[in-house]
Parts: sequence; structure tokens; C-alpha cells
Amino acid sequence: QVQLVESGGGLVQAGDSLRLSCAASGRTFSSYAMGWFRQAPGKEREFAAVISSSGGSTLYADSVKGRFTVSRDNRENTVYLQMNSLKADDTAVYYCAAGRPPFGHLTELVRGYAYDYWGQGTQVTVSS
Repeated sequence: QVQLVESGGGLVQAGDSLRLSCAASGRTFSSYAMGWFRQAPGKEREFAAVISSSGGSTLYADSVKGRFTVSRDNRENTVYLQMNSLKADDTAVYYCAAGRPPFGHLTELVRGYAYDYWGQGTQVTVSS
């Protein structure tokens, strides 16, 4: 079992930065790839970023590439999402999730159904 708790959300202005954290419980954190998803009001949940279990590989959605950076600290059982140059379109509830790609490719983890565990989400609101 892995329990995930996100934090760091808030209300910011366009152009500002935020860093989200996702703290995981359990001794198997380092064996999971960790993803970040987001869901805006009235929209479907969408993939934002994912990082491999070792932290050596990352993958980003085109909408956040170049602005967001995902990282992890396996000693602290925490994954981060650094968000820069925030836009109003980034307003959403952000979720972290833990999963293991069946064939070892991060591209398998752009779909939410590939994940085993989810956090409760943290709200990010960007005012324009």
C-alpha cells in the first residue's frame, strides 16, 4: 500500500511559480514511477508529467513542457512538481499518482488507469 498526500497548492498570479509536493508513505515508494495529473472544472483529468522510479527519466505533456519540472527524492519519499510561468489555463486540482509501467516505458503512464494509487489533490488557482 502507498498513501499519497499532496501539498503546496494555492492562489497565485499569472507568471508566478509554485512547487507542489507529494509525500508518500510505505517502503515501496522507490519502486514506483510517479505521475502528476490535473483536472480543471468541467474538464477531464489530464496528464501533466511523470518521473521514473529512479528519477532518471521524465515525460511531460506538451501543455507544460518547458514550464514544469518533476523531480523526486527517494530518501524522503517525496515527489515534486515545480511550476513556473503559470497561466490561467493551469488552474486545476493537481493529483499525484503512483504506478508501474507494465513494459517499463513512461509513455505507458500518460493514462490515468495505469496508476495504482492516487492522492486527494491540491488546488492551484492562477489569476490572470
